[in-house]
Amino acid sequence: MTTQHPPRPADAAHTGQRREPPLPAPPSGALARLARGLVRLKAPVFLAVALVSLAAALLGAGVAGDLSSGGYTASGSEAARAERILADRFGAGSPNMVLLLRAERPLTDADVAAEGRAFTERVGSLDGVGYATSYWTTQDPALRSKDGRSALVLVRLSGDEDEATRRAGELTAELTGEQGRFTVTATGRAVINDALEKQSEEDLTKAELIGAPLTLVILLVAFGSLVASLLPLLVGVVSVVCTLAVLRLLAAVTDVSLFAMNVTTALGFGLAVDYSLFVVTRYREELRRGREVADAVAESLRTAGRTVLFSALTVVLSLAALLVFPMMFLRSLACAGIAVVSLAALTSLLILPPVLAVIGRRIDRLDVFARWRRRPAEGDDSVRGMWHRLATGVMRWPVAAGGAVAVLLIALALPFGHARFGLTDDRILPQGAPAQAAAETIRTDFAGAGTHPVTVVLPDLPEPGRQAALTGYLAELSRTEGTVRVDSPLGSWAKGRRIAPPGPAAAAMADPQGVWLSVVSDTNPNSPAGERHTERVRAVDAPAAALVGGEAAALVDTKQALKDRVPHAGAVIALSMLVLLFLFTGSLVVPVQALILNTLSLTASFGAMVYVFQDGHLKWLVGDFIATGQLEVTVPVLMFCVAFGLSMDYTVFLLSRIREEYLATGDTTRAVVFGIDHTGRLITAAALVVASVLAALATSELSLLKLLGAGLALAVLVDATLVRGILVPAVMKLCGRANWWAPAPLRRLHTKAGLHDG
Repeated sequence: MTTQHPPRPADAAHTGQRREPPLPAPPSGALARLARGLVRLKAPVFLAVALVSLAAALLGAGVAGDLSSGGYTASGSEAARAERILADRFGAGSPNMVLLLRAERPLTDADVAAEGRAFTERVGSLDGVGYATSYWTTQDPALRSKDGRSALVLVRLSGDEDEATRRAGELTAELTGEQGRFTVTATGRAVINDALEKQSEEDLTKAELIGAPLTLVILLVAFGSLVASLLPLLVGVVSVVCTLAVLRLLAAVTDVSLFAMNVTTALGFGLAVDYSLFVVTRYREELRRGREVADAVAESLRTAGRTVLFSALTVVLSLAALLVFPMMFLRSLACAGIAVVSLAALTSLLILPPVLAVIGRRIDRLDVFARWRRRPAEGDDSVRGMWHRLATGVMRWPVAAGGAVAVLLIALALPFGHARFGLTDDRILPQGAPAQAAAETIRTDFAGAGTHPVTVVLPDLPEPGRQAALTGYLAELSRTEGTVRVDSPLGSWAKGRRIAPPGPAAAAMADPQGVWLSVVSDTNPNSPAGERHTERVRAVDAPAAALVGGEAAALVDTKQALKDRVPHAGAVIALSMLVLLFLFTGSLVVPVQALILNTLSLTASFGAMVYVFQDGHLKWLVGDFIATGQLEVTVPVLMFCVAFGLSMDYTVFLLSRIREEYLATGDTTRAVVFGIDHTGRLITAAALVVASVLAALATSELSLLKLLGAGLALAVLVDATLVRGILVPAVMKLCGRANWWAPAPLRRLHTKAGLHDG
């Protein structure tokens, strides 16, 4: 059917040769006009960029203090509602600060016990402390170490997560160290969050010091010219400065994850450099084709600039899929990422035209590799190097080459089949950090310390008849498998009977309208056993509507929320990419190919996540960390959306050149070889830039950033080499002219509404 394929020029259709005019016509179109306008107004543009960058630097300074350390659990879930009621009505909840006290003498000695009670009372009287209990105030043997020389003080800090984190930092400095007869260390969620905040700032500085020089080296190899290499770096620096300002503005209106600072600055810098790399490369090509400087700038923005905008849109839409998840960590990274990617595209398109116009033909000055660089022959755009030979070979044996790579990628994904998921805990910190070391001591020296109990809130159980209604419920709860003890306003229960009368803390567990209970378990809350215990607690019939919370419940609810929303996120990505790539190419086949191949390109990263970060193999590749036997539950979703967007970004650059050649010649095989030959070296350089910036995250002392940095860097490199270099040409060769198929109605729609040059 003639309606199935893009129209071909008459001469090209018969000869299969690419016909180019000897003198390129002046470029036209909206982007070309924008480029000419920016060139004419270069002085005001330079001044505006300088002023905006200065204002952004001032606004973004110290932004880490405005960011949040939590947000990994599902908001609006049962566990979240329970935690909110505990805080608002009872001023209670699970302890978020745990003090570990070590004495030289037994805890039962009279003077040691007296000082322990005094220390507990002192902590409880401090500003920002909701309650403080300890071994000495409760006589709970679970709060005493096995050797009888260490004890725990459980502290609940008031306020939301950010307020508790700030207060934890202040109290840690005040309460730890030598305190009378005790040596005190601190851990707990709020203390860990405070440590995360400090460590992430240090890691950001280190990543920037590593990433920027690596980027310059890669650009020098790609361009040769120091002048050309510095331009993308300039745009990248401006993008990072503005990124920090964007985070400050976002934090003023919504919670933003602390890790957004590390991830989005790396993403913004890498993409800004990438986008600039493509524009500068096209500018050099146009100069070699004989264009004047102004026309070369305009044509670069018309072609490469258009592709940059479209590529940024694909990354934005991929990140937008994160907005369907009810976790602040994912949503804030989505909002920050969308803003940063848009900023990276705009800075590259607005800054480069006037800068290129000023530099003119001096773009190739200071070529450090001039002595070794082989220049293409006059009129020959193709270097016909490694990428040309690779593409030609793959097109000759598409089944063997494509099949081998597909099998390899699927094999690399196999470890993901035994992935296990949990929430972040102290082991995200470097081994030996004070908060991590204290938590490890509690895990090894205390038996069932109950620092993370399951909380049961019955908000609508008024006083009349409360005791009779609660008695049977407490007995049943205390008999559930995995339960050590249930603390309540009526006392403590174990194995179906009351073992202790109400203590001093019992009065705070009730108000006139309702009560809350603490179910102490012998299971790790961040484990399958902890999840099963939570499910058993929820299955017990309650005398009134009950909300079950705590860390184990938050993990159960977060997993369920992710499971429920993953199909929605997948639909957002698939539909948006299908529509955009159809508008870009006029084909239905190419978008489907892109979705499948981009997904396949992520398999190696997902396998590596489990093999390295869950199972602990090859740790030396990314530096030491604590392998917990599980992955943070939200990370695979985050990695998929970010890596898929980056993969689609390179897909667009490759397809733009393939489509350009196909429209000129009508020869799919020639077009694919041409596209890979002309973009292979460039996409590889661009991928190396992004991968090096992301890999710099892997130098972090925080295991979560190591995982994100290493996983995303691997995904980008696999996509730019194995997928773009082998799988794409193999699949397009097998599909032939069917690559460009679309039904007649959609073909007419593309003619009217598609994204065209000009």
